[in-house]
Amino acid sequence: MRFKLVFFSPVSSTQNIVRHLFQQFPNNVGRIGAYGGCAFVTRGTGQFTPLEGANPAIGKVGAPERVEEDRVEVLVRSDSDDRTAVSRVIEELKKVHPYEEVAYDVYRLEDF
Repeated sequence: MRFKLVFFSPVSSTQNIVRHLFQQFPNNVGRIGAYGGCAFVTRGTGQFTPLEGANPAIGKVGAPERVEEDRVEVLVRSDSDDRTAVSRVIEELKKVHPYEEVAYDVYRLEDF
C-alpha cells in the first residue's frame, strides 16, 4: 500500500526533517524503485495566528504571522493493508518538526 504524505515546514528546518525521516524509515519513506531520498519540495508562504494557550515556535499569541515555508511531498510505503507505517512516520515527523502543531495531509495512492 502506498500513501503520499504532505507536510509544511519552515524553510530552515525542511532538510533536517526529510533527512531524519529518510534515515529512520529508509525502506518506507521517499523510496521509489531503485531510488531513495525522493521528495518534492515547493516554496510558499504560510500564515497563522497563535491563539490563547498556544506556545508558538514562531510569532506571538494573538498576532498574525507569515512564514516562508516548504511544502514537502514524500511517498510512504506500507508492507500491509493497514496504516501503521504512516502513523509511525507521522509520530516521528511530530517529534522532529519545530512547530507545536504540524500541518500535514495523507493521501492513499492507487496502483495503475
